[in-house]
Amino acid sequence: MLNLYKLDIFTQVVEAGSFSAAAERLLMSQSGVSQHIQDLERSLGVKLLTRSARGVQLTEPGKTLYEYAQRIAILATEAEAAVTDVAQLAAGEILLGATPGVGVYVLAVWVESFGLRYPRLSVNVQTDITPRIVEMLLAQRLDIGIVEGELNLPPDTSLISHELETVEHFAVVGRKHHFWALDAITLDDLAGHTLITRQRESQTRIWLDEILAQNGIRVRIGAEFDNVESIKRAVMAGTALTILPRYAVADEVEMGLLHALPIAGSPLQRVIKLLWDKRRPFGPVTRSFLRHLAARFPALGEVVSR
Repeated sequence: MLNLYKLDIFTQVVEAGSFSAAAERLLMSQSGVSQHIQDLERSLGVKLLTRSARGVQLTEPGKTLYEYAQRIAILATEAEAAVTDVAQLAAGEILLGATPGVGVYVLAVWVESFGLRYPRLSVNVQTDITPRIVEMLLAQRLDIGIVEGELNLPPDTSLISHELETVEHFAVVGRKHHFWALDAITLDDLAGHTLITRQRESQTRIWLDEILAQNGIRVRIGAEFDNVESIKRAVMAGTALTILPRYAVADEVEMGLLHALPIAGSPLQRVIKLLWDKRRPFGPVTRSFLRHLAARFPALGEVVSR
């Protein structure tokens, strides 16, 4: 009978692209992974993989087995989801990746309400920039991802994107900035001002730089930070401004520490998206989390029912 444990290791090697990458993903030694593949090949009487400078390559029997392995994994996950009552589970976890703004200011509320409903389940949130979230999803180190902003996914990707909501961004200033007395500004009003921004490789920064360039607006970058809290503190303390979504500054605006001005005529908007790998069906805990979110985003009901 086919050894399902060894079949899973075989799948991990194929998807990781090498024995070493699969070993790292599985927390095993490379020699241990290699031994399991040899055992599987011996039990089937065929060569499944060949090694080259570009990594591992599937033989014809290997391609056939990998197709079956994917179908087996999908059926196993679907079977688990069909019969599991998550409310009765002693423990369970979702591995969720999120971009910094969403992870800190949006997900916290969603996770808290999910925890009140399912106190024995947990959501493990890892924040990172969008390219890293995509990378971890493809490496199957995350169950789902929630990102804000633009995606540049290749047409042959296994990742699926589902839009959750559109979020407006505002010009945010502290009391020392002369915009403080205004109710709104235009995009052109940003010209010549000092901005506090995210780091250059972040999708947020790339998005903002592209908008400014498209409109011929030149600004001075006063500082770059990898987190929103540092950006807010810098803006509160000085005369620079920043561009942030309302959800990130709601508390400071209410306390009178920051002022969020809409961009009149050219509102800056980004979309919060749910990401997942279609090769990896939702497990029962992930499916329950998405059903929970469907109360806020009804279209998620269709996603969960797939």
